[in-house]
Amino acid sequence: MELIGYGEIPADRLDATFAALADPTRRAILARLASGEASVTELAAPFTISQPAISKHLKVLERAGLVSRGRDAQRRPRRVEAKPLAEANEWLENYRRALESSFRRLDALLEELQTNPPKAQKKKRPKRRGDRR
Repeated sequence: MELIGYGEIPADRLDATFAALADPTRRAILARLASGEASVTELAAPFTISQPAISKHLKVLERAGLVSRGRDAQRRPRRVEAKPLAEANEWLENYRRALESSFRRLDALLEELQTNPPKAQKKKRPKRRGDRR
């Protein structure tokens, strides 16, 4: 089966991005990393889950390409990667444009109907046997 609507973006990469974004903890981690790189310990601080659980979430984000791991002596800071988010945004943008186009056509039709309402047509009575016309 050929997938349509993906354009130049590989389907598996887009699937991985949306799967990673499906979890609120991972979205919160990305939101934190948007303000700058952070270590696992720093990322785990605001959450009530364990540091190993945060590490598992980070692995999902890394596999999707949304987060990369740096090296700063003993520290392994994570940082957000923009490309997968830009690709997901591009994919969504195509649908937004298509929907806006449909809405513009619908608005034009509604405006036309309000300005020029259709006239009621007189219904023709079907011919019956014995009718003279």
